[in-house]
Amino acid sequence: MLINEQTKIAALLKQHPDALETIISLSPDFKKLRNPILRALMAGRTSIAMAAKIGGCTPQNFFDALKPLGFEVRPQTTDYATDEAPIKKPFPKYLRSLKPEQIIAFDVRTILAEGNDPLRQIQQKVTSLNTGEALKIINSFEPVPLIKLLERQGFQTFVEEVDTDVVETYFYKTNDSDNAAIDAGAPTATGDWEQVLQRFHNNTIAIDVRHLEMPQPMMTILESLENMSSEKALYVHHKRIPVFLLTELKERNFDYRIKEVKDGEVYLLIYKNN
Repeated sequence: MLINEQTKIAALLKQHPDALETIISLSPDFKKLRNPILRALMAGRTSIAMAAKIGGCTPQNFFDALKPLGFEVRPQTTDYATDEAPIKKPFPKYLRSLKPEQIIAFDVRTILAEGNDPLRQIQQKVTSLNTGEALKIINSFEPVPLIKLLERQGFQTFVEEVDTDVVETYFYKTNDSDNAAIDAGAPTATGDWEQVLQRFHNNTIAIDVRHLEMPQPMMTILESLENMSSEKALYVHHKRIPVFLLTELKERNFDYRIKEVKDGEVYLLIYKNN
């Protein structure tokens, strides 16, 4: 298989059974790929370039490790001989037909760099879209949780990796998404925090994700929940209410309680529904 920096991790894993452990050997951060939930969530949308940035290594490290498995490196300026890992997907017809004024661009990199959450601004822009318009989010990584959320609400999505530090994600509003909106005011479930906390007294697992950059907090929490027994609860120290995570928790049959301590400090208690 011919690969380059834009080759998706999922394509590597599909091509060779030993690719998983080979990639994990490059960085401790890649151990999360052993988790099937996280692998399904991230591998199909994460390129070698993006993974290298997360793992603190380089694309060349990937190339060197994968060569013994039969992978061949092809420069990015050349087309692949396989359609499993194209260099650059063509813009879909629904985006090519849009006029410049029908694409609303929103660069969230500065907001995230300052430690703030752009969700409310994204919500405002999403809800103000007219049918046939698109929101373009400019970021340094692919916003997988946002993509999953809006796709479920009827939006068509397209991701273009401009370079290793710039990812542009398009959300196109169709008729099916006319009534869709991001619920930035997701239920916080705080009313019986003390009662639920007492229920799991001396039976919690604590993690702190406040120091992690997006999307690592969500990945870390989901990984911690993967092997947690129904008798235990995960006690999370977070700096914000993770709206996208709450959607995933509902789908995976987890319940939660949230306690907002102060600005920049939030506690979550997550446990399995019985």
